[in-house]
Amino acid sequence: MFIPLLPLESLRPRWSEPGPYAVIDKGVVVAMSREAACEGVRLGMRNGGVAAIAPEALILEREVEKESAALDAIATALMQFTPEITHQADHSLLLDVSASLTLFDGPRALCGRVMRSIETLGFTAQLGAAPTAEGAWLLARSPRMKGLASRRRVLSMKSLHHRLNLLPCGLVPAAAPFHDWLTDIGAKRIGALRKLPRAGLLRRTNKDLVAALDRAYGELPEMFEWIKPPLHFSARVETCDRIENADALLHGAARLILQLVGWLTSLQQTVRVLTLYLEHERGRAAVPPMELEVALAEPVWHEEHLIRLLKERLAKTELERPVIALRLEAVKIEPMLPPNESLFPEPGGTPADYARAIELVSARIGAENVLAPAYMDDYRPEVCNYWAPVTAKPGKAPQSQILEGRPFWMLAKPLKLLLRDERPFYMSALKILEGPERLEAGWWNDDTAARDYYVAQAADNTCYWIYRERVPDAPWYLHGMYA
Repeated sequence: MFIPLLPLESLRPRWSEPGPYAVIDKGVVVAMSREAACEGVRLGMRNGGVAAIAPEALILEREVEKESAALDAIATALMQFTPEITHQADHSLLLDVSASLTLFDGPRALCGRVMRSIETLGFTAQLGAAPTAEGAWLLARSPRMKGLASRRRVLSMKSLHHRLNLLPCGLVPAAAPFHDWLTDIGAKRIGALRKLPRAGLLRRTNKDLVAALDRAYGELPEMFEWIKPPLHFSARVETCDRIENADALLHGAARLILQLVGWLTSLQQTVRVLTLYLEHERGRAAVPPMELEVALAEPVWHEEHLIRLLKERLAKTELERPVIALRLEAVKIEPMLPPNESLFPEPGGTPADYARAIELVSARIGAENVLAPAYMDDYRPEVCNYWAPVTAKPGKAPQSQILEGRPFWMLAKPLKLLLRDERPFYMSALKILEGPERLEAGWWNDDTAARDYYVAQAADNTCYWIYRERVPDAPWYLHGMYA
């Protein structure tokens, strides 16, 4: 099954309030908004006609580069439904969704999701669906019939043949040079054209027309070169105005997230860290973009979760300068792994639920305020144990490197102890139980620590971890306490 898309608004996505506008190419209208169409603006109309019928309509000159960028953005976002997407010569997109129908609950539900994704990106499209690509493309170009939008979508070859027979020959681009001859012989519809003798049709027209009809009716194979997604994701969108409130940027950020989800799905990847750049005005007073980094406790690729995290970050962001564009980059990605379902799920939620809660809290109060114990490969206690943002995935000590005998509670700064009767004193005189544990490390970064550690016991049987430097007459220090 193939789904072609014919974008109608490829230049001005509806970032702010929608309004009537028309796109002009060589003096005539080639695209328009729905509001302009409701006021009577039609394709092929000239500038003066638009001004007379819809004086409030905004007239825009066509920009092919922006159209191409819009189609690329749509194609990237729709890769979450199928990796087989290709550009057509008439600035449309073609999707082969044959392998995706069951996954997305059938053609009706899939078409609905495709259209909703395009609307989220700020565009409208005209969609057709059929068992052949050429047939689906012709249905998408067929005239709009009130209440009969489903006539553009067929599932069986029999229904496709019936619908194609009723379409005008003018929809077939290869038939345009022969329009007058076809009209003279009464072949106004494709069905009548197909009834003409094939040999005579080839002599009077050309093989391109016959081949186009054969492909549409499924009698000739179709070959396509599918779009290959880039290995690095970076998408950008401009605002229609200078945005001074961070909350107003969520709509544009959602468009970028939708493209990111399509890109991740096509490569079977997940995102661990992403960065949203808020670009400011250019010129002499230009400043670097403001960076919002979002780190996730677990790699994800779900649109709703990513948008919720960005919403929390934007809600606590204050803009020092107006924003004119957004750019999103995937900083760290990981392969997508299948879910590991447990036979007996733990009560109180899954690990994924816990990770989402951690990410939401981190986005709301700041990752620097949600910490977890971390470990570094070092024998010095003040170095190997530290606190790090939980979304940074702090490392854990390998089992072979966990040193037994060390206390769980470590002081942030060692406490110098008094000496009484040549014995270290803390609340009471301390009795040495074990030791020494000799430590010498840090020579590789000019921060050498040479100490002898001991387990000492106070009069109330509380045990402490104390040490002294390996130099003459060195004082005693308290570094940790046992539970």
